[in-house]
Amino acid sequence: MFIVSLTYRCDLSEIERHLPAHIAYLDKYYAAGVFLASGRKVPRDGGVILATAPNRAALLTILAEDPFQRHLLADYQITEFVPRGC
Repeated sequence: MFIVSLTYRCDLSEIERHLPAHIAYLDKYYAAGVFLASGRKVPRDGGVILATAPNRAALLTILAEDPFQRHLLADYQITEFVPRGC
């Protein structure tokens, strides 16, 4: 499992311009079962995606489709972890 932390590289006005396409991208991978949760950071300087993928390379391929990635609007930090129940 992976935590993807996005940090915006531009003004929020530019993020807002690409937000509908980003949401459509998220919806595609929620439907595919790859994304489990996502949301804005507080303060709003980026976002977080909780993802499941077979490996880092597969996740990088998926993240390359993100409009925020394609338009160089955000930096991505990926942390892989092994989940445990509580």
